[in-house]
Amino acid sequence: MNYQYFALLYDQLMEDAPYDMWMIFFANAIDQYRDESVKTVLDIGCGTGEISVRLAKRGYNVTGVDLSEEMLTIAKQKAESKGLSIPFYQQDMRELEGIKEQDAIVIFCDSLNYLRTPEDVSTTFNSIHRLLKESGLLLFDVHTLHKIHDVYGDEVFTYNSSEISYLWECNQGNEEGSVFHDLTFFVQGKDDLYTRYDESHYQRTYSMQTYTTLLEKNGFEVLTITSDFSDREPVEDSERLFFVAKKV
Repeated sequence: MNYQYFALLYDQLMEDAPYDMWMIFFANAIDQYRDESVKTVLDIGCGTGEISVRLAKRGYNVTGVDLSEEMLTIAKQKAESKGLSIPFYQQDMRELEGIKEQDAIVIFCDSLNYLRTPEDVSTTFNSIHRLLKESGLLLFDVHTLHKIHDVYGDEVFTYNSSEISYLWECNQGNEEGSVFHDLTFFVQGKDDLYTRYDESHYQRTYSMQTYTTLLEKNGFEVLTITSDFSDREPVEDSERLFFVAKKV
């Protein structure tokens, strides 16, 4: 997975992403399932820091973690431009080290789907369990199998503006619930010349029961599973699952 060029374009391409809805999900889960106050939050897969910044502006002591150095560079600049002091670390979510205990940990914007195997997901849950305080909360969202197979499928998506255009091809992977996103960007530079960049991203998801089993195996109690930024239970055509789990 290479974010070398994608990181520079990410915020522009994601300007309509429902970050505020992730924040509503977070706030509602904290209100409903956390008896003690939440002060520290770890944002895993923080990307360019959009969620981290929003959490910090609400008064939380936030730490951001991402695998991409390019994404973290932008996140640091963004936080500093807003007068926020947020520590960001380049780490693999499976190997979280040197981070103090947290009241809550979030993995939003389907970042967990970048792990390639169930063992990777299990290892990540184990690392998170180790970092959470007693009764600490883990909140995350993932693609459904329906979205991977039926929405992405083998589809092609396009985007065109005066400065950036892209061709986004989805190809089903060999493993169930997996998809390759092959992206070709054309970015306007000096003298109205466009430069081409190519990247490939792999995502994989699992059934609701698989996630539940892996959470319970690693010391979590699943408190609720909802779908598509709502309080509704998942149905056959749901596209995104939202989990709230507690360390036990």
